[in-house]
Amino acid sequence: MRRHGVTFVFLLVIGCFSGGALPLFGQIDISGEWSPRIHEDQPHRIPGPELGDYTGLPINAAARQKATSWDASILSLPERMAQPHPAQYFMRGPGPQMRVNKVIDPVTQTVIAYTIEGVFGRDDRVIWMDGRPHPSESAEHTWDGFSTGTVRGNQLNITTTHMKYGVIQRNGVPSSPYATLTETFIRHGDYLTLVSIVDDPVYLEEPFIRTSQWARNSNLTLDQRFVFEVVDEVANHPRGYVPHYPLGTKQDGYAIQHGLPFEATQGGKETIYPEYEIKLRKMLADPKASQASK
Repeated sequence: MRRHGVTFVFLLVIGCFSGGALPLFGQIDISGEWSPRIHEDQPHRIPGPELGDYTGLPINAAARQKATSWDASILSLPERMAQPHPAQYFMRGPGPQMRVNKVIDPVTQTVIAYTIEGVFGRDDRVIWMDGRPHPSESAEHTWDGFSTGTVRGNQLNITTTHMKYGVIQRNGVPSSPYATLTETFIRHGDYLTLVSIVDDPVYLEEPFIRTSQWARNSNLTLDQRFVFEVVDEVANHPRGYVPHYPLGTKQDGYAIQHGLPFEATQGGKETIYPEYEIKLRKMLADPKASQASK
């Protein structure tokens, strides 16, 4: 009996020390093919948010100024036509349909990385799982950034840095290259949830948090989604022309169309908390006060 007890303790100790190197039962595996479930903030994803709609965004005055001067026609410029969605946004776009592959070390059989195919513009991702450090601050910033991941139970935690200047919403709300993206994939059988948090010291008053959902799809086709052809969509633009609204433009069309106080559509950290509903009700009940806030 003593011998068996010693053997059991020995195996238990070995298991504890080797747990970090060997795959454990019940850990998350996000590989496979996934289709989005666009039921959260659906109009913001398809067809896309309206100009002046910054509701639910903890943006500051600098971000608001940048967004109000943005013109969607800028995407008609040849140098912008094949521009992918940036890392701060691309997992939230109209899709994406995703194919997630595992990169396996041929010797140790451990997962070195996950690759994600399917984000808009074929800005495929690599999530390094081998513990490598992030590059120096002076390293190149890319559309997909540099991502590292760790597994904890049914969660895959990802940190992304070195992202290009981008957007967090497709109506010009900006995100700076100093932003950090923290993501957590949570899998429940054939369903996958992503919780993403953008921290941006330049444009956000608080971290921006949102979730997205996918369901497993074994018949996914990605091949036809990434054909870009750069052409002159609009002729006779003067040399150096950049579509934009002048600084100081008041994007109040969204507020007027939906009968909302202009102030309530402009975002900011105050507007993301439930307590803001009390203030909103007061503004709706007193149109004169709401008009004065414009």
